[in-house]
Amino acid sequence: MNKQRGFTLIELLVVIAIIALLMAILMPALQRVRKQARGVACQMNLHQWSLIWKMYCDDNNGYWLSGAVNGTTSGYGSGRWWFLPIMELYEAEPDIRCCPEATKPSGRGNIGSWAQHAWQTGDYIGSYGPNGWMCNLSANRDGIWGRSGRSDYWRTPNVQGAYNIPMFTGMWWVDSWPRHTDPPADYTGGSLGIHGTPNVEEMQRVCVDRHGGFQSSLFCDWSVRKVGLKELWTLKWNRSFNINGPWTKAGGVAPEDWPRWMSGFKDY
Repeated sequence: MNKQRGFTLIELLVVIAIIALLMAILMPALQRVRKQARGVACQMNLHQWSLIWKMYCDDNNGYWLSGAVNGTTSGYGSGRWWFLPIMELYEAEPDIRCCPEATKPSGRGNIGSWAQHAWQTGDYIGSYGPNGWMCNLSANRDGIWGRSGRSDYWRTPNVQGAYNIPMFTGMWWVDSWPRHTDPPADYTGGSLGIHGTPNVEEMQRVCVDRHGGFQSSLFCDWSVRKVGLKELWTLKWNRSFNINGPWTKAGGVAPEDWPRWMSGFKDY
């Protein structure tokens, strides 16, 4: 009678070791594939937003939001000035307010973690936000939400150079009004008042590392593309924005001027 032979302990250990080695080799590749998939999903979200914003503008003579709701800004802070007026255009899919890399909200005091977290205001959660300089100000306003300079506002996406004017992009907060003099954050994700100057964090809100040194942005020509984090300073955020400002190669920025977390990213 033949006696069945099982695996010896040594053989089992060898098999387990081989499986562990294969997992160690494959896991980084799988993680990269997952991140790439989330990056594609982020761009798909922004393509949907391009349809939403275009529908809104088409229904309003080509103009963007005013920044006010029912003629007032009272009670519509914390980003509600933009996502409430257009809610009927996306309320069936509220999840498109979130980049797949940032779906869970985190407190604003958690320095270093905001880039990978969503913002939250009341019951509303998201991780995208508008370029506030798009606002179509009413005749009696010089600015909106404390950001003055009426001549800097675009008011409509139908302008020259629309391909380089960001309309809607990833952010760790609900909105932003970037200026070419705004410095990058000392920590990934930005931080409130870290430089001690009012509104200096505007560019920090959009300089978030969610896609390996890039983020996805929707532009005024309704296109969506990846933008390098250092490239953000070369985009035309407002009418007086200097695309050759102090944080660009043309403006003389040196590699050592960037914070450590951005030092390995592509220069522009």
